Amino acid sequence: MAVMERFIKYVKYDTQSEPDQEKLPSTEKQWKLAKELVKELREIGASDITLSDHGYVYATIPATIDKEIPVIGFIAHMDTATEMPGKDVKPTVIQHYDGSDIVLNAEQGVVLSPERFVSLKEHIGKDLVVTDGTTLLGADDKAGIAEIMEMAEYLLTHKEIPHGTIRIGFTPDEEVGRGVDFFDVEGFGAKYAYTVDGGAVGELEYENFNAAGAQLTIHGSSIHPGSAKGQMKNALLLGMEFQFMLPVNENPAYTEGYEGFYHLCGMEGGVEEASMNYIIRDHDRAKFEAKKARFLAIAEYLNGKYGEGTFVVEMKDSYYNMKEKILPYPEIMDNAIAALTELGIEPKMFPIRGGTDGARLSYLGLPCPNLGTGGYNCHGKYEYIPVQDMENSVEILLKIVEIYAR
Repeated sequence: MAVMERFIKYVKYDTQSEPDQEKLPSTEKQWKLAKELVKELREIGASDITLSDHGYVYATIPATIDKEIPVIGFIAHMDTATEMPGKDVKPTVIQHYDGSDIVLNAEQGVVLSPERFVSLKEHIGKDLVVTDGTTLLGADDKAGIAEIMEMAEYLLTHKEIPHGTIRIGFTPDEEVGRGVDFFDVEGFGAKYAYTVDGGAVGELEYENFNAAGAQLTIHGSSIHPGSAKGQMKNALLLGMEFQFMLPVNENPAYTEGYEGFYHLCGMEGGVEEASMNYIIRDHDRAKFEAKKARFLAIAEYLNGKYGEGTFVVEMKDSYYNMKEKILPYPEIMDNAIAALTELGIEPKMFPIRGGTDGARLSYLGLPCPNLGTGGYNCHGKYEYIPVQDMENSVEILLKIVEIYAR
């Protein structure tokens, strides 16, 4: 089965996860793809195939040479994002893209245009898989799954290729931040791993944000506005005051590269009580800690102004920059860079302005940088992926395997 056929098959599974659920996977529908992957792994001859109680799929490609080689792993996530519908995905293949506008949905006026999405200009002549303009595509991260499965089938049917033991892992709930909550690092048994998740072919990422979430609850005092002078405390307005005390330039809309931010994700409530949900991010650990301290200091200052308990903060760290866990093992990056270079692909290394399963896995003892899949515009109706880039991604995985065996 070609990587494009696998990909188109997988995106038709609705696997959207849901935040704030106690169970894992957070949605029952993720089990359907997990069971399909188990079935396919059996069919292609993988070993040690396991479907865990929490929906994790594990498998082994046995070594073909008797040589001491580090066990390496390749990991992708099965769920898709919550921002756009993931049900009834109808992928279309635009063959030999000519550089013009692509009408995804004429009725709704949804157009994938190179004037807006300039990355399209880099893929003229390629075959593009696109949406019908009403759902996301799911290249994040079903492209990663398809590429790993294609690599696995190739190695299992070409046993003459020398390689060590390779482990495969497919995880649920990455998009809602719980992708490795029950990942069996010890049982996985790899010394190093790579997540195959994200952007352009050639991307090799080993830095990500340090991340925290902060829930701010504001307790106001509701009084009839006709007699409210000196008595009303409008929780919504107090929340706005809190927001305006954060640095204006440390907002996602004004930051890039290594610059961190405070991001107000949601606000709701009324005069009596309001809540504000924030995420706090920075690549530098010291700056990250300073951002959290500033957030708490603002709440403390405003409590001094409006009364103790007016502002209540619940803050929790989410993940940390995997850089410090990967740099002690230079062979992880060196081998990936060598693979890209030997294939004539320029390595693209820049900090992830987000997180991956690999960030948390790195802190659980499995150093795990990220490889791009070839996908673009993830999490939305303009998502697309070039077929040739998926094929190149498979070649990269195979080349990494080859380099470890040298």
